[in-house]
Amino acid sequence: MVLILVLVKFFVLFLLDESSFTKLVKINTDGVARGYPGLATCGNIFRGSMREFIGVFSAFLEVQTVMVVEFYGVIHVMEEAQKTRLTNVWVECDSPLVCATFTTRTNVPYAS
Repeated sequence: MVLILVLVKFFVLFLLDESSFTKLVKINTDGVARGYPGLATCGNIFRGSMREFIGVFSAFLEVQTVMVVEFYGVIHVMEEAQKTRLTNVWVECDSPLVCATFTTRTNVPYAS
């Protein structure tokens, strides 16, 4: 099971105990679209608990809306965490709607 923490504008929605921080991987994710819809890209930065660099991911997503791009970034993070069997993951995203979707039982809004 992957424990995912989401930080929204510096408000932590879930907390870990101190012993979990030694194996924590922090992932910053962000996406942008130029226009609505427009040319879009997203990226993720992976860092360890001691702030060491682990990896980076970026993708050009052609013409998309910003919501699709933000969701793609977070979904990619979760898929990578599952593939690499990470158990403590802190995901930082600047989209309150994306964070609310993954931390509560809500429907994903239609993005066209």
